[in-house]
Amino acid sequence: MEQSILNTIKTMLGPDSSYAVFDTDIIVHINTALATLTQLGVGPVKGFRITGASETWSDFIGDAGDLDSVKTYIYCKVKMVFDPPSNSFLMSAMKETCQEIEWRLNVAVDPGNYKNED
Repeated sequence: MEQSILNTIKTMLGPDSSYAVFDTDIIVHINTALATLTQLGVGPVKGFRITGASETWSDFIGDAGDLDSVKTYIYCKVKMVFDPPSNSFLMSAMKETCQEIEWRLNVAVDPGNYKNED
């Protein structure tokens, strides 16, 4: 799987990862989603932003398998502003998906929910 945050989201949106025309727009929207995730407690405490294709998922979430849904969350958030669905039912479904993922991620990073693996 692609490790670059930018290239993953670009591929999910449709353009080939080498097509760079919309990179600035997509990066801005990704950073907005990352800021929201930081406020929810996901990722580095000091926040995280991307500037290009060099930042990876492991840079943001490490190897935390329970946080893989951040990929879907960021995709949905970017899709809704960069290339929103014309169908209101699809838009509503995407919003609901984002809200559910936000809730689940918030629960996942709540300090009281971490299990000691020892």
